[in-house]
Formats: sequence, C-alpha cells, structure tokens
Amino acid sequence: MPGASPRLPAPGAGGRHASGDRRGFRPDVEGLRAVAVLAVVLFHAGVPGLTGGYVGVDVFLVLSGFLITGLLWRELAATGTVRLGRFFGARARRLLPAGITVLLTTAVAAAWLLPPLQARTALGDAVAAAVYGANYALVIRGTDYLAADTAPSPFQHFWSLGVEEQFYLLWPALMIGVGWLAWRGGRRRSVVPPAAVLAALTAASFAVSLAWTSSSPPWAYFSLPSRAWELGLGGLVALGLPLWRRLPAALAVPAGWAGLGMVVAGATLLDEGTPFPGTAALLPVVGTALVVCTGVRPRRGGVGGLLSIGLLRGIGRWSYSWYLWHWPVLVLAPYLVGDLGLGGRLAAAALALLLAGATLHLLENRVRFARSLRDSARRSLLLGGGLTAAGVAGALVVTALVPAPIGEGAAAEAATLEVPAQPPAPVAAAVDPRDALVADLTAQVQAAVAGSAGLAAVPSNLTPPLAEARADVPAVFNNGCFLTWLAVEQPTCEYGVPGAPVSVTLAGDSHAAQWVPALEPVAEQQGWRLRVASKVTCPLLDLPITSPYLDRVYTECGEWREQVVADLRAAPPSLVVLATTRRYGADFGFLPYDPVWLDALGRMVTDLRSTGAAVLVLSPVPDPHAVVPSCLAEHLDDAGACTPDRATGVDEAGVAAEAQVVQAAGGSYADLTDLFCSTAECPLVVGDQLVFRDDNHLTAGYAAFLGPVMGALVARELPAG
Repeated sequence: MPGASPRLPAPGAGGRHASGDRRGFRPDVEGLRAVAVLAVVLFHAGVPGLTGGYVGVDVFLVLSGFLITGLLWRELAATGTVRLGRFFGARARRLLPAGITVLLTTAVAAAWLLPPLQARTALGDAVAAAVYGANYALVIRGTDYLAADTAPSPFQHFWSLGVEEQFYLLWPALMIGVGWLAWRGGRRRSVVPPAAVLAALTAASFAVSLAWTSSSPPWAYFSLPSRAWELGLGGLVALGLPLWRRLPAALAVPAGWAGLGMVVAGATLLDEGTPFPGTAALLPVVGTALVVCTGVRPRRGGVGGLLSIGLLRGIGRWSYSWYLWHWPVLVLAPYLVGDLGLGGRLAAAALALLLAGATLHLLENRVRFARSLRDSARRSLLLGGGLTAAGVAGALVVTALVPAPIGEGAAAEAATLEVPAQPPAPVAAAVDPRDALVADLTAQVQAAVAGSAGLAAVPSNLTPPLAEARADVPAVFNNGCFLTWLAVEQPTCEYGVPGAPVSVTLAGDSHAAQWVPALEPVAEQQGWRLRVASKVTCPLLDLPITSPYLDRVYTECGEWREQVVADLRAAPPSLVVLATTRRYGADFGFLPYDPVWLDALGRMVTDLRSTGAAVLVLSPVPDPHAVVPSCLAEHLDDAGACTPDRATGVDEAGVAAEAQVVQAAGGSYADLTDLFCSTAECPLVVGDQLVFRDDNHLTAGYAAFLGPVMGALVARELPAG
C-alpha cells in the first residue's frame, strides 16, 4: 500500500491541479487507490469476473514508487540531501500504528480460532510481518515442497508491505549518494543522474522478474529484486513530471483512459494460473503509470474526472486500513461461523471496511497528524521503534500462550519388529525362505496395525510429537540428493557399503526418498550398495508432464528422468526399486492408474529389465486425505475423526491393475497396503509411531519401523546368493 499522501511530488510545483488544491493534492491518485483496493478485496472475496484482482497490489507498488520518489526528489533538489530521520519518522507515523494494531489483533484472533499447529505457524508469520519480512517468509515456504499443503496465513498480505518498506530503506540512501556524486562542486541539481540510476535499476529488476517468473515463481512474486521495477517505474514517472506536463491533451486524454483500461483488463483477464509478475504485470504497471503521468494536468474528458469522484476518493483514503483488515477477516471468519458463500465473504469484506474506518479515524489520523510527533523526527522514530518492538514481542507472547498439542491418551507400546535370528521355517518345502521371512515380518506389522485400529485418544508418548512432525524428515531431503524443481543433474548419492557387488537403486519422486530411513540400515547390515535418485513431483515414467508449481511444461523432470535411465542402462544395478506417489492430478497432464499411466509403467519396467536388472515396483502408501499432524492436534481425544477407512485410503483396483502390468513386463510388485491398513481402516498412529508427517509423506520414524520388512521385500528380489 502507498506510504504517503497523494500529493503532486515535484519541487517548486505551484499552481492549481486537478483538485484546485495549491498544495498539489492528486485526487485522481486517491481514486486510483480505490480501484486497486477494490480489485484486491473483491478478488479475495471470490467475486466472479475479477480473476486477476491481485493486480491491485501492483497498482499500489507503482503509486508508492511515484509518491515516495517524488517526495525524496523534492527535498533533494531543494536542499541537496534528504533528512532521513524525518523521512523514516513520517513513514513510521503513517504505516505502523494501523499495521501493528491489525497485526496484534490478528495474532490474538489466530491463537483463539485456528487449530494449534496452524496457529503456531501463523504466529511465526506475525513475527516476520512485524519486521516487514513477511515476503521472505512466504518465499521460503513457497520454495519448500514439503510445506505446500500449509493453509493460507492470516498475515500473508503483509508481503507487499515488506516489499515497500525494503524499498524505502534502500532508495533514499541511494538517491543521497547519487546526488552527492553528481552535484559535487556546486553543479546544477539535475534530475538526470537519479533518473538514470533508477532507470538502470528498474530495467535490471524487470529482467530478474522475467527470469524468476519461469524459474522460481515464489521469488518472482514476493521478493524485492523482482518487484522493485514496479516501484521504480512509479519513481521514473515522478522524476519526469516536467515532461508529462507538456503532453498535448489529444495524447494525454486517450492515454489516461487506456491506462485505466489496462488496469481493469489485468484484473479481469488474468487469473491465478497466469505466470506472474513477468510480462503479465506490464498490464497493471504500465497502465498505472499512464494514468498517473497523464493526470499531472487537468484535462477535459480525462480519466482524472472519473477517479476524482467523492466515493472513490473516500475509499482511497480508507484503502490502507481496508487492505490490512480484509485478509485476516476473510481467512479467520470461516473458523468462527463456518464456510462462507459469496454473500458471506462480501459481508466479511464489509466488516473489514468498517474496521478500516474506525482504525483510520480513531488511530491512524490522530497519530499521523499529532503535532508533537510531526514536529519531532526523534519522537516519531521512537514511536516507530516502540511499535515494531511491541509487534514482535506481542506475537511472541501470543505464540507462547498457544501450547504445543500433546497426546491425551495412555502411553502406547513402542512399535518394533523382531527379526528372527534364523529365517522362519517354511510351511512347505516349496516355499522360499525369503518368502517366509517376508510373511513373518508382515504378520508382525499387521498385528501392530490391527492393534492400533479404532484408536481413540492420541498416545501421550507419540513419536514424533505432533508439533515436531514436520521436522521428522529424512536427511536425504536436505543433503542435495533429493532434487528440487529446477535441478536436473542427479548427484551420486550412495548409502550402505561402497563398492559392494550387490547394488540397489531406489528411484522416483519424494515417495521414493521417504523410504531411505527404511532401506539404509538394511543396506549397511546386508552389505549392499544403495543408490538414491529422486526428484520433486517427478515419477520415473515416460509421461509428458506439466508442473502446477512452475505453471509450465516440467522440462526439468524429463531431463532428469533421461539422465537417470541412461545411468541405469550404462551401469545396471542388481535391483531397481521404483516408488512414486499416486496423488498426481489432471493439472500434471495425467492421472494415476489410467491407461496412459499403466502403459508408461509397463514400458519402464520392460526397459529396465532389458538391462539385466531386477525391478521391484512399490505400491503407494495410503492417502490420509488430511494434514495428519494438524488434524490429530484438533482431535487429541478422537483420532478416529481423522482416520480414513481402507476403501478411502487405498485404490485397491488401481493397485491390482498396476501389479498385473508390472508382472506382465517381467517385474515384481509389492502391495504395501497391509503394512498400513487393517481390514477396515488405515490408522494414523501405529503403536507409539505417527505414520504421516503431512498429508502424504511418512514420518522418518515410521519408515524406519518398517525397515526390516522393506528390507526383506527388497532382498527377496535380489539374485540368489
């Protein structure tokens, strides 16, 4: 949101402007603020037709760059410097009273309304937002595949304020430095040096935005380097005001209307699937710049007449507070009153508007225009520092008051498997001892699973505790062996015994990597060499694939897959173990278990078998259809409320179809369903072990618990002896 009043920011700019205000007030800019906030709020409320209403934030960024750069340039041109204390004090009075008030109110509401684990995550965002770092908290979360299921944070909208504040910290100092270098020795204070520097920074930032939009969308969307060009273009408009005043009306009037049309087009034609910001952001950004630069002088029939009407100006004055309030109200209201339809969401937006009005009149204006603060930069800065400290401290205190959820049930017996010292005696002479070992260990797991079916209260000794479940991630996810979206080159990642003649390659997406805690100890004990090749949302199947994360064809998956298969052909292991999730949807370009999927699976098994390697395909783990730690945290005394039945968790017809295809291609298929499900349900807690760390990945602890039986399944497929 803009951090200054919409006053015409030009040194020595006298005369009457669109409003006739001698102080240079820009009512059209205030009206444009209203357009921006309406686009954002109505988009978040789900109003049909505003599929790209998020571009309202881009409008705000351009306006902020325009207003702040003009303010800085006016002082710099007049005095040769900028009084930074006064500048930052004014920003503190303008932004922090409302911002910290909304932040602390939202923190208390989140602690009250949200499930405990979700509340603790959200309150961490509150701390980041209090120091204007929310945008980078979202970058980190957005680039973390394992955090992709996190619910929207009620503090998420603070990201744009973070971008603006980071710009405010850097740009004044840069302008002072440019002025000092350019105007030494009494040279004329020309606008050219700061404009040249800002133009270069704007161009560089736009190049970064284009590159990151395709390569790293979270960085492109939330970070200052990829968004600075929007603020920079607004700044260039401010520095070029003498040029815009000379525009003939015949050009300025249609250009202004075209600019507003571009903003509206962005709000209605773009959608959440549009790669953004990138080139798509040119619509609202250039459109805003056109409206602002053509509105420098009043024009009969110009767009400023529409934007200056009283209703829009009034909404524009409330825009900052409305932006602050609307998102937490929309996010938190369903936890209080249940699901909201369109009418309910519009009512929530209206409630936020009322809160905005109260905040503006009772708090914002009183602090912002208090004479004792306006006359003292020191007092303003102290206020800003105190409010920031209060925001951080308040968020931390509220976090401390939200207890980490702990199981309320009796301590459960530890989940363990007893591996017999000697292979179990086969029930018949024709039975392979390895089959007998698999059967014995599977029976032990089935007994543990059956004993946990119908669990009521979550055990008090749950391992890992619910608050630590997300962190129970195998090391393979963090040591470079598990490739993220853009990585292509699979490093050599080996466990067990280096150079051992028996080698096993575990390949696939994250559901392959999750089995490392099960197989690594077995490889060491049995003297195998275990190699891991895994990449995020990339099955080792020859399928055309798009990435909803990257919003484009997932070329990196194809390149990685070709490399891994080529390596397997060049140096075939004793056994290839294929594992993958079956949670892919139509947005990836295919569906698990459909004919295309089954054909690709059969072809891959045939291809790998042609190298001489044995092939074992693992069935999927059950789908819990919930973020398991969060759900259990809400139902500590009733785990059954989160537990899927067997038919819901497992597509047994799909598993049977895969088994048939794999066996026809010469491979083996391991149906793992009985390691997770009783005949009726698929418990989320087995013994003292939490089964899932999120909505689909196993905890490292449960994978390790299954290590003996998984090792036996693998050993059964290795060449005899």
